[in-house]
Amino acid sequence: MSDLTEIIDILEGRVEKLLQNYKKLEQKQQSLQEELTSLRSEKKRLQESLESSENRVKTLKAANALLGSNDYKKETKLKINSLIREIDQCIVHLSE
Repeated sequence: MSDLTEIIDILEGRVEKLLQNYKKLEQKQQSLQEELTSLRSEKKRLQESLESSENRVKTLKAANALLGSNDYKKETKLKINSLIREIDQCIVHLSE
């Protein structure tokens, strides 16, 4: 009977350790979930910031092209030609 009691005590100890490990793992999982949520939020914010910066760069390039920057002469000519075509189309629509 004492062997059986010892076995039960050992099993109870092991079950207690398993429960403790389970609780620790649950806490760690919760912590990792919170970190994941935080990182996803930061990623989204950084992507939006990147898109905004890319749009600003495009706008600045277009402004430089329209101002006749030496670096963007070809782009300037293309943009002016494009604007002239748009104006011509507007005139055609107005005259109809």
